[in-house]
Amino acid sequence: MEKELERYVGVLPSERQKEHAKHPFYVFIHFGMNTMQVREWGTGTEDPADFTLKTPVDATGWAKAVKAAGASGIILTCKHHDGFCLFPSAYTQHCIKNSPYRGGKGDIVKEVSDACRQYGLKFGVYLSPWDMTDKRYGTPAYNDYFCNQLTELLSNYGEIFEVWFDGAKGKDAVDFDYDWDRYYALIRKLQPMANIAVCGPDIRWVGNEGGKSRKNEFCVVPSSLSVAERVSAASQSEADATGKMKKLTSTDEDLGSRSVLKNAKDLIWYPAEVDVSISRTWFYNKNTDKTIKSTRELMHIYNTSVGGNCYLLLNVPPDRQGRFSEKEVRALERFGAAIRAQTAKPAAEKKNPKLKEMCYTLRFKKPCRVKTVVLKEDISKSQRVEAFELYALYGDRRVRICTSGVIGMQKNCRLHMFRKADGLLLKVTESRGEPYLSFFGAYC
Repeated sequence: MEKELERYVGVLPSERQKEHAKHPFYVFIHFGMNTMQVREWGTGTEDPADFTLKTPVDATGWAKAVKAAGASGIILTCKHHDGFCLFPSAYTQHCIKNSPYRGGKGDIVKEVSDACRQYGLKFGVYLSPWDMTDKRYGTPAYNDYFCNQLTELLSNYGEIFEVWFDGAKGKDAVDFDYDWDRYYALIRKLQPMANIAVCGPDIRWVGNEGGKSRKNEFCVVPSSLSVAERVSAASQSEADATGKMKKLTSTDEDLGSRSVLKNAKDLIWYPAEVDVSISRTWFYNKNTDKTIKSTRELMHIYNTSVGGNCYLLLNVPPDRQGRFSEKEVRALERFGAAIRAQTAKPAAEKKNPKLKEMCYTLRFKKPCRVKTVVLKEDISKSQRVEAFELYALYGDRRVRICTSGVIGMQKNCRLHMFRKADGLLLKVTESRGEPYLSFFGAYC
């Protein structure tokens, strides 16, 4: 192997990243002051009393619906840009302890984290760095405040699998440099297995919120991207709801091809996360139920995100009563059923298949008209496959049925075969050294 390729495949995921790759689909829950005020973004002038919910949130209902969708966890907006906290923080009065919720004794973060444990789900936290309300914002004292709140969230709610830092900031916000390195060090100390996402070193933003992933999504990318993510101001805006890639360094279309990597001094393992809402809104309003995506749309997003070497973070916003709407619950149930149905009828599955002359072969016990192929690389040996071809086997004859690019953590190939085949042959046509598959499955 040439020296430059050795440099590429020498970039490996950390233990926390390898663990995260086992759970590629999870749910975002946007809920808070904006829900009560029926807004996407607050103003920073709200009073805790404006959080008017008095009945308990249906946290167990959320967890049950998320589980039915086949998702592995929940990330909750513990504090959005307006600064209102869903937990009784000791460091601000602008939080749930001064609201009518449960007579000022409530803690929605605890209710949701407890419901996650009950249903076997992972729990993650979203904490907005931008804070419209806190008077310390824009001064060094704000970094202390932010770290204190991080400490509360990372110490009082059990194991945290992901910490989500939004890069959004209003045009009129004070120009302020967050102490990212301090935030990261604190997370590593308190929750060493938590992945830090978007404005963080473990998971990058895919570049849009329309559910669009790249044709070739790479995990090995220039290390400069992790710095570029810190200054992104495009997250959660309506401008990118179409799925169009932002023309930013961190979100260009090609992030990891050889032509890009050869010009980068340092490389990192930095997989992408697709964050998209189940509707056209992030927080619940009258238009949420009217714009819920169809099962077909959700499956397309799933197969191009989870099945395209990305993580999928699907937002589902509860209503003003703290419940998922009936339409949201049905959409999640249908989505989960469709995910399960896609791999319910295996023609053959093989873990760690053997490579022979750059080919992998999968033989069926009986002929099958394959609809889905699932491929996974052994990411402990980096991401290597750059292009491959799939062939249907008919006795001694083979017919090409698919040509594609990278595989990475997972690649889902949706096929339209007209004849039943005896097996499949995967031919790796471009690779960074010898490829290593950890899984090859075909489904009728």
